[in-house]
Amino acid sequence: MDKQEQNYQALGAGRDRGDGVVKVTGAARYAAEYQPENMLYGVVVQSTIASGRMTDIDTAEAERQPGVVAIYTHLNPLKINKPTAIADGGAAQSTYTPLQDDKIIHNGQNIGLVVAETFEQATWAASLVKVRYEEEKPLVWMDDPAAERQESATVEMGDAHQAMAQAEVKIKSCYATPREYNMPMEPHACIASWQDNALTVWEPSQWVMGAQTEIAEWLGIEQQQVRVISPYVGGGFGSKPVPYTHVALACVASRALTRPVKVALSRPQTFTGLGGRPATQQTIEMGAAQDGKLLAILHEGLSDTSLIDTFAEGTNKVTGRIYDVPNVYSRHYVAAINTVTPGWMRAPGENPSAFGLEVAMDEMAYALGIDPLELRLRNYAEQDPQENLPWSTRRLKEAYSAAAEAFGWKDRTMAPRSMREGRELIGWGMATATYPVNKAPAEARLILNSQGELVVQSAGADIGTGTYTILAQTAAEVLCLDSTRIKVELGDTRLPRAGVAGGSQLAGNLTGAVHKTAVALRDRLYALAGASSDAPFPQTDAEQLTLCAGGVCLKGQPERAVSLGDLVRLSGEETLAVTDGTFKPGESAEERDKAVHSMSRMTTPEEFSSHSWGAQFVEVRVDEDFGTVRVRRMVSAFDSGRLYNPKLARSQWIGGMVMGLGQALLEGGAVDPRNARIVNNNLADYLIAVNADVPEIITIDVGEPDHHATLMGGKAVGELGIVGMAAAISNAVYHATGKRIRDLPLSLEKLLD
Repeated sequence: MDKQEQNYQALGAGRDRGDGVVKVTGAARYAAEYQPENMLYGVVVQSTIASGRMTDIDTAEAERQPGVVAIYTHLNPLKINKPTAIADGGAAQSTYTPLQDDKIIHNGQNIGLVVAETFEQATWAASLVKVRYEEEKPLVWMDDPAAERQESATVEMGDAHQAMAQAEVKIKSCYATPREYNMPMEPHACIASWQDNALTVWEPSQWVMGAQTEIAEWLGIEQQQVRVISPYVGGGFGSKPVPYTHVALACVASRALTRPVKVALSRPQTFTGLGGRPATQQTIEMGAAQDGKLLAILHEGLSDTSLIDTFAEGTNKVTGRIYDVPNVYSRHYVAAINTVTPGWMRAPGENPSAFGLEVAMDEMAYALGIDPLELRLRNYAEQDPQENLPWSTRRLKEAYSAAAEAFGWKDRTMAPRSMREGRELIGWGMATATYPVNKAPAEARLILNSQGELVVQSAGADIGTGTYTILAQTAAEVLCLDSTRIKVELGDTRLPRAGVAGGSQLAGNLTGAVHKTAVALRDRLYALAGASSDAPFPQTDAEQLTLCAGGVCLKGQPERAVSLGDLVRLSGEETLAVTDGTFKPGESAEERDKAVHSMSRMTTPEEFSSHSWGAQFVEVRVDEDFGTVRVRRMVSAFDSGRLYNPKLARSQWIGGMVMGLGQALLEGGAVDPRNARIVNNNLADYLIAVNADVPEIITIDVGEPDHHATLMGGKAVGELGIVGMAAAISNAVYHATGKRIRDLPLSLEKLLD
C-alpha cells in the first residue's frame, strides 16, 4: 500500500490549503491587525512635486491638533542610515532615506511622518502640514534626451547584423508596456515596537531575513536586535520582498518615542511609496528564411528607473533562449528619470521580454504565411542556445500539443477577420511562456512531541502560494503522517533560515530543506527504535525498519509497531527536534546568515539550463461596432516539473493568467506630463481584472519530475502563468480585427484609432 492510498495527503496530492480555514474565518492575523499596548499611529506626508527642493515645511497648525505626539521632517529629523542593496541593481529596494535632506526626486516621495494617539488624529494633522518648494522641471519620460542612460544587459550570439542582411524575410516593430502596479489586496502597513534595546516589527514580508537586514542598517543596530514577524501576507506579487521607507519611519519613530508605532500607506500612497513594474520600450528586428527558419534577431530595449537606483526590467531576458536562433544581438538600457525606484512585479523581465518577442513571432508568422504554432515548432530549441547547455527537462512540445488540441487550434483560419459570429469578430492567438528555475539554500526545524504531533518551522513566507500546505505534505511524505495534522510555522526571523519568496523559488528551496530534515528525523527515530537493548527492536539495523502510520515497525511486520510518541519518550526528552537544510557541509553560521540575508547565493543549476515552460492559447471576441474586446477562452498547458500540490499549482497558474489578462486589456499607470504625478492612483481608476472580465480557464499539466532542477523535482509555477499571456491576447486581437497594437494596454481608443 503506497502513501497516497494510506491517505497521508503527501506531496502530489491536491489537498486543500492548510491555512485556508484560518483565513476565511478571520483567525489569521495580518501585520496591521496586531494591537500592542499603548500604540501610536503614524501617517506619511508625501511630496506634491517631482523635482526640486523643499524650502520650508510649516507644521505649526498640525502640531496644535489634539492627540499629535510628534511630527518628523528634514527640519526635525530622525537619523536613518542609507541601506546597502541586498539585491543586485537595487532590485525592489530603494536606497532613498527620508528626512535626511531637502531634495525631491519624485512625486509622492515620503518626506514626513505625523504621529498621533489615533489614526484619525494623525490623518487630520498630516493634511495640515504645509510644504513650500523650489520646483525644477522633472524628467517625466524615459525617452527624454536629457535622461541619463546606462546599458544593463547584453545578449550576443553569432553575427546578427550579417545574418539579418542575408535574411529573405524581415519584420521590424516597436513594442511598449506602461507602468504597472502590484495591487495586492493587503496594502503596505507595519507596526514597529522598540523595547529593551530591541525592535519587533510586524511587517507583511516576502522575505523576513531581508527585512531584518535592511531595518538593522537603517537604525545602525545589530541584526539580532531586530525581529520581523510575518506569518500571513495578503498578496505581494513582488511588492513585499523588502521593507520600504514608511517602515524606516515607523522604526525610528518607535525608538524615539519608546512606544509602538503603526504606519499604514493608503492605496494612493502605495503608487509612490514603493515601485511597481517600470515602463518599457523595445524594438525588435527579426529575419528568417522563406521556409520559416529564424536567422537573426536585433533587439534594443529600454526601461525607466529612478535617479538614485538602477533597476532594470530586462526586456531581453528571453530573446535568445526560447527559439533556436543562431544570431542574436540585444542590448537593454535604463533611463534615469524622476520616478520612485521601480521594483519586482510578477515575472520581472521575462514578462515584457516575452510580450515583445511573442508578438514579433506572430508578425513573422504572417509575413511568412505560416501558422504561428507551426513557426514555433520549426524553430524549436533542443538545447539552450544562449547558454549552450542541455535543458534539464523541456516539455514545451508537449505543452504546445496538449493546449492546441484542447483549444481546437486546428480549426483556426489564418486570415485576419476571417472568423466571426454575428457582429462579433473572433480572434485566436497563442504565445510561449517560460520562467527560470532559481535556487538558494534554506533550512527547517522539525519538532516531534510525545503525543506524536509534528511541527515544521522555517522563516520562509507564504504569500498565498501554499507554502504552509506543501511543507506539511513534504514532511508527511517522509514520515508517513497525515499532512493535515502537521502544524507549520512560518514568517519569523527567530525560525530557521530561509530566503525570499520570489523568483518562483521558495517552494523548491523549502521542500528540499524540509525533506532533508525529515530524513534526519526519521534516522533519529530508527536509532531510538533499535539502537539499545532497551529499544522496542533491540539491536536492529535501520535497514530492517520502516515507517508505518504514526510509528516505526519492522519491514513486512506492520503489526509490530511502536508509536512515534513512545519513541520520543524513549529519548528522555519532551520533544525530539532536528534542524537541517541545504547549506553546504562545513559552512559557518556567518556564511549561512549571509546566504539568507542577501541574494548572494541565489543561483541556477550549473550543468543544465532549467526553466519552466508553457503554451498560452486565447480566444477573444471583438464587437465590430463598438470595438470592445472580451476574452472568451484561455487554455494553457504548463511544464512546471513535479507538482507538489496540483490544486495549488493550478491556482497559481490561473492567478498569473488573470494578471496577464489585466495587463493586456486594462492596466497602466497614467502619468501627468506636467509634474510626473500618477493620476490613476486608486482602485477605481487603475483597472485590474475582476470576475466579470475572466472567462473559462483550462490549465493542463504536462510536466514531469526534474531532479536536475531541484531536489524534489519541481520547477517554477507562480510567475509562469503571466508570461506570454498579454502577447497571446494581442495576437488574438490582431487575428480578429487585422489591426496590430504593439503597446499595452489594448484599449478601446487604440482599436478605434
